[in-house]
Amino acid sequence: MHDVIVVGAGGSGLAAAVSAAECGCRVLVLEKRPAPGGTTGIAVGSFTANQTRLQRAAGLEDDPVAHDADAGKFSAADIEARNHSALRAHFLRHSAEALHWLMDMGLTFHGPSPEPPNRVPRMHNVVPGAKAYIAALQMRLTRLGGEVLCDAAVMELLRADGRVCGVRALVHGAERELHATRGVVLAAGDYANSPELIARHKGERFANIEGINPHATGDGHRLAQAAGARLLNMDITYGPELRFVAPPGRTFQQLLPTRQPWAGLLGRLLPLVPRAVMHAFIRRLLVTWQHPENALFDDGAILLNRAGERFCNERIFPDRELAIAAQPGKTAYILLDERLAERYSRWPHFVSTAPQIAYAYVADYARLRPDITLITDSLETLATRRGLPAQAVRQSVEAFNRHAATRTADAFGRPGDCPPLAGRRWVLLGPAKAWFTTTEGGAAITERCEVLGSDGAPIPGLYAVGQNGLGGQVLWGHGLHIGWALTSGYLVGRVLGNLTSLDGGASAADSK
Repeated sequence: MHDVIVVGAGGSGLAAAVSAAECGCRVLVLEKRPAPGGTTGIAVGSFTANQTRLQRAAGLEDDPVAHDADAGKFSAADIEARNHSALRAHFLRHSAEALHWLMDMGLTFHGPSPEPPNRVPRMHNVVPGAKAYIAALQMRLTRLGGEVLCDAAVMELLRADGRVCGVRALVHGAERELHATRGVVLAAGDYANSPELIARHKGERFANIEGINPHATGDGHRLAQAAGARLLNMDITYGPELRFVAPPGRTFQQLLPTRQPWAGLLGRLLPLVPRAVMHAFIRRLLVTWQHPENALFDDGAILLNRAGERFCNERIFPDRELAIAAQPGKTAYILLDERLAERYSRWPHFVSTAPQIAYAYVADYARLRPDITLITDSLETLATRRGLPAQAVRQSVEAFNRHAATRTADAFGRPGDCPPLAGRRWVLLGPAKAWFTTTEGGAAITERCEVLGSDGAPIPGLYAVGQNGLGGQVLWGHGLHIGWALTSGYLVGRVLGNLTSLDGGASAADSK
């Protein structure tokens, strides 16, 4: 018998487990994959917070109210209007507390770094990357006597006397019933790679778009709904957006040490690292994770599929992403001519960016991502080396140029308002795919992370954190999702350990 069962061993689940174990709870974490990590394990690792030690050390004044106001500037007005204001304010009031908890655990952060429209730097980047969260939390949980069972997929929530009291899970292929005296915490990630949930809530035409994490299939959302939970904002997604495929093998960041003492030593050395070296490191992350700028297409770049053909108006979102997902292999390539290659080789024209931190140009992609970057002096050579039909590529360019020369719209509705593609330097970037980065839907919750039913009352014994417990929040700035994942995990552990009432435990849903 356990006090707490946590479903999912990503950042939010492990944070919940550690926090509860620190309060004396007997904790079991169930993870469907062979190892912990979740979406946190493949992220960059930014944690956005206010009133932090690192901000104070940098002489920065900040407060949760200003942070909340700035957080509301990232999304479009119609999306922000659906934000659960009370719950997001609650999260941001506790963000520094959770960050300091992680720092006291031995994690090191670089920053804070700026990210407009934040009025002050708030982005704290864990060293060397998000896998450090997983390593530190897993080690801490082990020392506290907590248990993590992998290859353990939860199929159903168990109830007794009107209360969620455990789970039915498939553990290493065998069905088991596992019970918890205090509660079950849903921390199973988002549903970005669930065609069923995406189609149901966002629309059938989006069902072909994949999630950046192939294992984010909405397991926790299904469990919550089956228990009678009210789900909020299930149609809001971050994306689809165009991103290049990840490099083969482990990235440079993944090769860096995540366990103590080496990760801590790396963190202590960071202030001594020259700014140019830090920017080079960040550029390496940019060319791996950040999306190419839309300005490329505004300036004349085109998309080609594996057959060497154009297939859409490259300037129209989300039709562009939907069209890419309908191509062979769900992939496409970005073609730049000599003029564009020169233009995107220096400020202020960049292929991708983390604003005010670093910028990646054509040369950066050629140096850091040779697997997706080809530069040649002829269109035919470019096509042949990438395995595209050279004649089809040439015909696609000629057709585009005819409309550019006559300044007429093409068959896809793209106006001919750019110069024709030409020159003796050609760049092909790709393959790229359309992805859902994350989803914004989750169970309605109280400030104590209690899951709310359709009647607005808490479902006894059921809690949700991270992407399962977004509760109607809109968190579109960098570092807000990881910040919420780890903060909500930290807070629910304290609740389950009966150490704090968390501002009286008022239902955040009451103000929605």
